[in-house]
Amino acid sequence: QVQLVESGGGLVQPGGSLRLACAASGIVFSNYAMSWYCQAPGKERELVAAITSVGGSTNYADSVKGRFTISRDNAKNTVYLQMNSLKAEDTAVYYCSAVFNWRRYWGQGTQVTVSS
Repeated sequence: QVQLVESGGGLVQPGGSLRLACAASGIVFSNYAMSWYCQAPGKERELVAAITSVGGSTNYADSVKGRFTISRDNAKNTVYLQMNSLKAEDTAVYYCSAVFNWRRYWGQGTQVTVSS
């Protein structure tokens, strides 16, 4: 059974930081490209950041470049999203996703709220 379990969300003030983690099980983690998506109320889910299976390449949404960093630890089957200089508009549910060939899996999401 494939499981992606996100953690690390919460309430943070503008300008603050959070580190999200997504622990994977039931897959050969090192085969999968990993990504983080976010979905704000009333909006579509959108890509935030992605990393290749061996971590050699990353890409980011323009809105988070320079503020967020995606990384992975294949020994721990975990992908991370370091979020710095958070803004109110970053408020959303954040989902991790694993993809390999035609297979895509999603986590259950973790809420990030940026508010003073």
